[in-house]
Amino acid sequence: MTLSPANIDFFYLIAAILFIVGLKQMSSPRTAQQGNMLSALAMLVAVVVTLMDRRIVSFEVIIAGVVIGALVGAVMAYRSAVTAMPQVVAVFNGFGGGASALAVGAALEESLKAGLVEDVVNLASFEEIDAQFAVAAVLSAVIGGVSLTGSGVAFGKLQGLISEKPTLLPGRHLVNVALLAICIGLGAWLVADSSSSLPFWLLVGVAAVLGVLLVIPIGGADMPVVISLLNAYSGLAAAGHGWVLDNSVLIIAGSLVGAAGFILTAIMSKAMNRSLANVMFAGVGATAASQEEEDDIYAGRVKSASPDEVAMVMEGARRVVIAPGYGMAVAQAQYAVRDLAVALEARGVEVEFAIHPVAGRMPGHMNVLLAEADIPYPQLKEMDEINPTFRQTDMVVVIGANDVVNPLARDADPSVPIAGMPILDVDQAQTVVVIKRSLSPGFAGIANPLFAADNSLMLFGDAKDVATALTLAVQEL
Repeated sequence: MTLSPANIDFFYLIAAILFIVGLKQMSSPRTAQQGNMLSALAMLVAVVVTLMDRRIVSFEVIIAGVVIGALVGAVMAYRSAVTAMPQVVAVFNGFGGGASALAVGAALEESLKAGLVEDVVNLASFEEIDAQFAVAAVLSAVIGGVSLTGSGVAFGKLQGLISEKPTLLPGRHLVNVALLAICIGLGAWLVADSSSSLPFWLLVGVAAVLGVLLVIPIGGADMPVVISLLNAYSGLAAAGHGWVLDNSVLIIAGSLVGAAGFILTAIMSKAMNRSLANVMFAGVGATAASQEEEDDIYAGRVKSASPDEVAMVMEGARRVVIAPGYGMAVAQAQYAVRDLAVALEARGVEVEFAIHPVAGRMPGHMNVLLAEADIPYPQLKEMDEINPTFRQTDMVVVIGANDVVNPLARDADPSVPIAGMPILDVDQAQTVVVIKRSLSPGFAGIANPLFAADNSLMLFGDAKDVATALTLAVQEL
């Protein structure tokens, strides 16, 4: 069964509209689930219509691929905890970019085998198509190769397979420039002479090496920005794939993903008050605070407390704000935190959650974790909304957060890696309780004066265990 060109364009238009509406709904946690469903429906429409448009391979092969892919996806979804969503996103980014590069390579090989590019894209002008095909193939090869291996490195850092600290190789900037120059040379070769696929595959290989060297010097603190950027790369690779095949819906979908990824990258960079170049090349977090620096801040000033002691301090509180961080995600403590909030509310305490835009490992990470624990969305307050209220807050409970609550960020000293980064002003509350395993520095590698502040108490231990003990202590008051 085949569809007429008019019907194909009509269904592609419907898919494009669904993509745009779905992306719009993903901008709010309230409608994100519906947006995901609409986008999935759009992709289903696009795939089915494309298969009806032309038979590139046999349907037996297509069905086998669908079954294998569905099984792999189902296993990944079942085995991946919500706390591991950043790793899943990194893998998907890499697969998307790599798949686009391989598909473009397959189209190039097919065009060379057929002898004419127009046999693949079904258009008339050889000269025009040849240039469009070659340029789009170059872009897909570079972006797809970088996103494939870059996402792999990001996954390794997030999963703990690779050190989260930046790996600063000597002369890395010169090496990257040299690799970029090689990519440009190979791309020019492919555009000038499309009679061989060799420059394309060499280009993919060099871009893959470049992807590793670009991401490995970036520390864990900057992974949210890196994931957003790699997401944009995978979208651009898909758009390039669409230009090669002259497939309008692939161009639209890839462009939407690319644009959304770049916008989110800009938002994340702004949230940290840093440029994208600083995120990509500064190697923030490579140097941890020395013992002498930590002693200058912490020695004799840190006050450790027990859950029972903190509960007694909470007894007179009327408003408590919980500020979650990546430590909560690692400990999978979101349900224990929910129980603590419920116990406080049972005593008539107003409870809210302060969400920093780069807390966790990807944008919205804390929102997703807390939503998983059925915490009402109205209780989640963004940084700009809740910061002015900390002076009227009786107690802030910081759970597994470090850099996003570090008062040093307000220091104008440019030697401080997070200087100028907007933070949660939790130190302005009457009492601050910090739940953390130790006094170890955060991803930025600097000590946190909040831990030694006069109004701070430290609850040392696993976030889940401590939150559970604190809940019991509150219930026994």
